[in-house]
Amino acid sequence: MVTGVMFRDAIISASNNIANSRQAVDALNIFPVPDGDTGTNMSMTIGNAAKEMATLPDDCTLEEASSRCASALLRGARGNSGVILSLIFRGFSKAFKGVEEADGNDIARAFEKAVDAAYKAVMKPTEGTILTVIREAKDAAVEMAAIQNDALEVSFAALQAARAALAKTPELLPVLKKAGVVDAGGQGLVLIFEGMESVWDNNAIVQLLDDSKNKEESKSTVAAADEEIKFAYCSEFLIEKSDSAKEKDPLKLRAYLESIGDCVVVVDDKDIIKVHVHSNEPGNVIQSALKYGQLINIKIDNMRYQHENAELGTKSEEEVVKPQVQAPENDYGFVAVCAGDGLKELFTDLGADYVVSGGQTMNPSTDDILGAVMATPAKTVFVLPNNKNIIMAAEQAIPLANDRKVIVLQTRTVPQGISAMLTFDDTLSTEENQMAMMEAAERVETASVTFAARDSEVDGQKVKEGEIMGLCNGKIKFIGKDVAEIAIKAAEKLFKKNEHSLITIFYGADASEEQAAQVEAALSEKYGSDVEISTVNGGQPIYYFIISVE
Repeated sequence: MVTGVMFRDAIISASNNIANSRQAVDALNIFPVPDGDTGTNMSMTIGNAAKEMATLPDDCTLEEASSRCASALLRGARGNSGVILSLIFRGFSKAFKGVEEADGNDIARAFEKAVDAAYKAVMKPTEGTILTVIREAKDAAVEMAAIQNDALEVSFAALQAARAALAKTPELLPVLKKAGVVDAGGQGLVLIFEGMESVWDNNAIVQLLDDSKNKEESKSTVAAADEEIKFAYCSEFLIEKSDSAKEKDPLKLRAYLESIGDCVVVVDDKDIIKVHVHSNEPGNVIQSALKYGQLINIKIDNMRYQHENAELGTKSEEEVVKPQVQAPENDYGFVAVCAGDGLKELFTDLGADYVVSGGQTMNPSTDDILGAVMATPAKTVFVLPNNKNIIMAAEQAIPLANDRKVIVLQTRTVPQGISAMLTFDDTLSTEENQMAMMEAAERVETASVTFAARDSEVDGQKVKEGEIMGLCNGKIKFIGKDVAEIAIKAAEKLFKKNEHSLITIFYGADASEEQAAQVEAALSEKYGSDVEISTVNGGQPIYYFIISVE
């Protein structure tokens, strides 16, 4: 049987397991554009659930543990892979409703619900991905449950099938086979299941790798930062002493905490014990403390993630000022997602009530977008994700905003978002605006210039790490070494004289004003006065240029 405490520890173990291999999963991504990679997104998503699980007591039911896990995953979901992961566990939670302990049939039913939820969320499911892995795991679970109603046997059969399905993904997706890799999302899911199985089969929580191993895995500054962190989780809380525990010696608690962590503080008075500890076993910290009474003001932070977030340009939880909820007084409001001070200012000038900082390398979570929605004082809030990898996370916020309507416009680029906002007309109905804004967005062609994050081969083109790439509507068309030259070529590839009359050049934080002027001059010379060309300092990271053609 799988109990609530087993599920709780399994999620913590799963989070640690994928965190240990996060960069290896990121490296499986075959598209060379630097982005919010699969391993990072999945790890941060389940890390949010692990933090929630660490607060649960030993007597939690499976229903409670799975429900709180699903809620934390939903709110912490980042990128498409993170959203699909959250939907898989939402399916598990639905199956475990009213269940205190799960047998084999319950586990099989959980996999069926998970597959149903994951496939329904994707308009055009692609086989050879995480979807294939979870579906074949489900088939094996159902087959085993019919033979043997044992939870551990069913879960192990599902894991074995997931591994086999992962190994077959290159046969289903030729691009994976050509690159010699398996699907990144599928690999992430297998790592999560393996972390869970460690608890269910061996009663052992996978621990985060020690610092020397982390350093060997990566030369990045993130690993260098992790080198200083021996224990990942900072736990702080107060214990209200129970009557039976008032005679217990808190020094025994301190001694135990020192055996599993450092920076231990245990201060007690007549009724309260204050606890602070850094450890890799937050669940065990909580369990040991519960022997002394009930816990209040619990706060558990993953310090490694805080370092990672700092390297990704985001702030730690303590530094983030969360948006304040505003009453929905106005008829309409707007939330846009973008990175770069210039782009943020532009969206604000166009009427955006709130701009969420994020983009290609910093996919905001569902909770980040929900917070912005709730801080927008409007009855109907239009959300512009402006990135294909953020759309699903934004859509998960729709049912969470209970007192206002949320409409996610599927804008895939910043220029599409800008065009959509320019089209809004407050004399039209909500439905008319939604249609008009998306029609305007879809008319926009977007060229972008960035660098290759890894060696790769896409659409027959070989790309080496560090080379400059020109993308037209997301597809690599030009490779070279000169940023301005690639930008000019990409813009010219999209521009059609009979269809387009406006070009807007947004230059980023790593492009100079001189380079922007060079691009503008070249396009002006080619197209003459019939075309309106403007240049804006977008300040966006990663992309030297984003060019709108409409």
